[in-house]
Amino acid sequence: MLRWQWFLVYLLVVASAVFAGADYYKILGVGKDATEKQIKSAYRQLSKKYHPDKNPGNKEAEEKFVQLAEAYEVLNDKEKRGIYDRYGEEGLKQGAGGGGPGGGAGFGNDPFDLFSRFFGGGGHFRGARRGPNMEARISVTLEQLYEGTELEFTVPVQTICETCGGSGSADGETHRCGSCGGQGMKVVRRQLAPGMFQTVKMPCDVCGGRGQVIAHACKVCGGAKIVKEMRTHTIPIEPGTPRGTRVVFENEADESPEWEAGDLYVEVEELQESSKGRHGYRRRGADLFRREVLSAKEALYGGWRRDVVFVDGKTNVTLSRKSGESVQAGEREVIRNKGMPRFREAGKHGDLVIEYVVIMPGKGRAKKGHDEL
Repeated sequence: MLRWQWFLVYLLVVASAVFAGADYYKILGVGKDATEKQIKSAYRQLSKKYHPDKNPGNKEAEEKFVQLAEAYEVLNDKEKRGIYDRYGEEGLKQGAGGGGPGGGAGFGNDPFDLFSRFFGGGGHFRGARRGPNMEARISVTLEQLYEGTELEFTVPVQTICETCGGSGSADGETHRCGSCGGQGMKVVRRQLAPGMFQTVKMPCDVCGGRGQVIAHACKVCGGAKIVKEMRTHTIPIEPGTPRGTRVVFENEADESPEWEAGDLYVEVEELQESSKGRHGYRRRGADLFRREVLSAKEALYGGWRRDVVFVDGKTNVTLSRKSGESVQAGEREVIRNKGMPRFREAGKHGDLVIEYVVIMPGKGRAKKGHDEL
């Protein structure tokens, strides 16, 4: 083998060794061109899924939870991500670009601490004080309810300030409150009447009962520890989803360093479009209903055929009568298994009910019969 060929092989071996190690992008399930928002969203979903409190005794889930924390801490940091992209995990361990061994990724950090900073609370689900739940609604078309889909929606939420990590302090330090001496409580003497006084103990009005104050407030949150943002979620709409179905997004409500985030409940409601937008169909449970208008001649003598657009907007439903077959005003034709998909019953559908409306000559109006939809 020629000398330059040996050198090329050497470079390939060195490169494979450098880039060997954990694939943080794969761990989070994102591409190498993922945005900061996509990385944050991936960690948000997966860390809850594999949290040890939700998978007691599952060693694989515990390992995954640790890997997710490590991957997020690297990819969410521009400097660390740059080193990782150039030199791989080994480059981070060796402190590529400065910082010495271990100076890159911050390996060994508590994954529960990261989870706590991300969601609020103490990093654990069990026994933590929970914040309030949130409610939201999403409108879905009848066609989307028929076929199933995934929809994105955004909600305004309170999140822990990432700049100060929820401390509210620009330098990460707090100081003992001078008003209450760090006790969080103050003894106040109140006059009830001439010569009559009452001594009460109440939370300090300076530190809010915490006993600590912030000397240098965070410039992003102003010392409030939390900020407002618009958060995007993806909601799965299964075929045949009933009106009023509530989908739960765990721990996606308002965050705070004082509590574990509550849940976000999203109610699915059917968008009341115009008859044209719904192709003339209405839903009742798993059944679909549609009115079809016939002339008096068609109703009396038959001999007609129509292909009407189905609710999915892609296929047709054929309606017809042979010559000599009459149709009564208000007559209903039931087409079995042509209605909405039955929710979570694979391959099963409701029925399609056609109600015939007859236009009477010279009357200027339709005769519908006694039954109305």
